Amino acid sequence: MANEVELKLELSPAAADLVAASGLLAGTPGKARQISTYFDTDDQDVAKAGFSLRIRRTGKKRIQTIKADGASAAGLFVRSEWECAVGQDIPVLDYSTPLPTLLGDAADAIAPVFEVRIDRQTWLVEDGGASIELVLDCGKVVAGERSAPVCEIELELKSGDSGALFDLARKIDAAAPVRLGVLTKSERGYRLSAPVQPSARAEPVALKPAMTAAEAFGRIIQSCIRHFRLNEALLLTAGDPHALHQARVALRRMRSAFSIFRPVIGDDGAHLRDELRWLASTLGEARDLDVLFDRAQAGALRDRIAAARETAYDRVREVLESPRARLLMFDIARWISPGARADTNGGKADGNQPARAFAGSALRRYRRKVRRLGRDLAHLDDETRHEVRKNAKKLRYATEFFASLFERKQEKRRYKRFLAALEELQDRLGALNDLVSAPDVLERAGLAGNAEAAGLLAGNAGKKKLIEQAEAAHD
Repeated sequence: MANEVELKLELSPAAADLVAASGLLAGTPGKARQISTYFDTDDQDVAKAGFSLRIRRTGKKRIQTIKADGASAAGLFVRSEWECAVGQDIPVLDYSTPLPTLLGDAADAIAPVFEVRIDRQTWLVEDGGASIELVLDCGKVVAGERSAPVCEIELELKSGDSGALFDLARKIDAAAPVRLGVLTKSERGYRLSAPVQPSARAEPVALKPAMTAAEAFGRIIQSCIRHFRLNEALLLTAGDPHALHQARVALRRMRSAFSIFRPVIGDDGAHLRDELRWLASTLGEARDLDVLFDRAQAGALRDRIAAARETAYDRVREVLESPRARLLMFDIARWISPGARADTNGGKADGNQPARAFAGSALRRYRRKVRRLGRDLAHLDDETRHEVRKNAKKLRYATEFFASLFERKQEKRRYKRFLAALEELQDRLGALNDLVSAPDVLERAGLAGNAEAAGLLAGNAGKKKLIEQAEAAHD
């Protein structure tokens, strides 16, 4: 068994040609054609257990590899793996690996589920006192009748500090645009085997009781980066409003994590928070028009909103393609990578305290804010209700972030009830905010001042009912 530390980058085939031809990679690369067959049961028991099982064929040589999931949410993969040579495309599962114990009788039902066909080029790069293997893979994933292209770079640390991986990634981006990769090849295959989804929702954050508060913060940010990158890829490909919404949710969750952990991190990473706010505001302009478009009746105004929305989506794509947006996720991933920050940073709270103890204090802190600010919602002004909404959002995200630290039966029941009330409160306050902000959105888009716009704003008659529903959720 061995541990490997990798940084994964995604790029286009044209960008891959530019990287290969750049002066950054000296010498003649090693070349190989590989066909990797991934195995699982019909119920995906291997994947559910947190592993992947493949046999990779290079020429006449076959290597079986079993990999365990690791800290792979944000491009930096640290995993355990078991390798052995095999004679044919049939897995050998003995007790030198964990799978027979984990799967039991289900191990007998393992069969091929998809293939990854790759042309691979390999260089050894000495950079910043580190030795790094750079692997450029171009090819496709094939699952039954469906296939999808793969073009990615894997930087594997052979010796030195993991920060050198990010330094090299920036140099590669200077030669050709790349993005932080968050999917393994096995995940690509499993996704190809499943129905196509227009967006990706936030996944549960797996925190362990033995973690410190600082370690929990790093894991939460990794999860947020993954959430954003999955939806950014869908947004750039199809421009789907659902992907845009989830990309914004990912940025909001990340910004909330910075606020929730401020007692630990203090003002560290303030420039990253500012950049996240900038990126979120760009996506917000398009999302505001999505909301108006859904509310408008068919007619001239809706057509004008649609045109303004198309322009806003063009702006979103332009920003996402910019180096500023692309490299932001690299900078955040590096900032929270192991060894990049001390466990106790700029805040007053101890980053080495148990994560569960910190979670309890954070939840209490935000619950008090929501309870105090949200009293008598019907008589609050719009700005104060918006403050309640922002704090309720942070409380909800904190509740979701820390759920895995509270695993007792009674705690799980409380979590479900508490989260349901928070979701209701956030949804109602969000709908109220959409009503309040609609005139400004119309004004910014140059759509205000006509009868149809006035008719659209007349829909604010539902405000009283929304406030009543928000009050009930707050109670």
